[in-house]
Amino acid sequence: MSGHSKWATIKRKKEVQDAKRGKVFTKLAGEITIAAREGGGDLESNFKLRLVVDKAKMANMPRDNIERAIQRGTGELKGEELAELRYEGYGPNGVAMLIEVLTDNRNRAVSDVRRVLSKYGGSLGAAGCVAWLFEPKGYVTIEVGDEDPEELALLAIEAGAEDIETDGQLLEVYTDPTGLQRVKEALEQQGFSPESQLSMIPRSVTSLSAEKTIQTMRLIDALEELDDVRQVYSNLDISDEVMVEYEAAA
Repeated sequence: MSGHSKWATIKRKKEVQDAKRGKVFTKLAGEITIAAREGGGDLESNFKLRLVVDKAKMANMPRDNIERAIQRGTGELKGEELAELRYEGYGPNGVAMLIEVLTDNRNRAVSDVRRVLSKYGGSLGAAGCVAWLFEPKGYVTIEVGDEDPEELALLAIEAGAEDIETDGQLLEVYTDPTGLQRVKEALEQQGFSPESQLSMIPRSVTSLSAEKTIQTMRLIDALEELDDVRQVYSNLDISDEVMVEYEAAA
């Protein structure tokens, strides 16, 4: 599995202290609106909405903001029409990228994505050029703490997990998308507070030198800084050593 998943988890934790929190809240509000538009505003029956609301609460997004975003999705409040888009392309050195966008201006979104890709040595590709390299999965992470990672892994497997990875500090659990809710709830019932999301996981990864890996990570960060970009997935293999080096230089 790609180290980018763990890197994304680390970045989400840092969002809580992000000085640009208003920007984070704007992106989260859009995700909440889309989820409510697709499946309704009830957190109990709309698991996708519950995932996004949980993420918003972890980022300390005010409750009023969350409720207004839900109401825009259900039509109780008027708001800008948002479109969900997915662009495909390549980073430097041929790394495959899926770029998920949530925007009220398609022309602006594609222009910004193309500009950032070009700046960092990447390129925008045609639809379908890299999507086949990724598959949808549920992704759950748990901080191990004082718990036995093997016991946590067994609990997740019994609940339906397909794959488990751990470094002794963080347990990463991969599930079928339809099994994510079951695994998450099973862990919560045992007193854990897992982070979870629906993700796109690469079927194979590309390993580069440390220098080229960091170059690609900078591109991913620059793309995710764009107002319209919600998430970037790549098949870049990121080692723990490179992650430490990159975070230290940030």
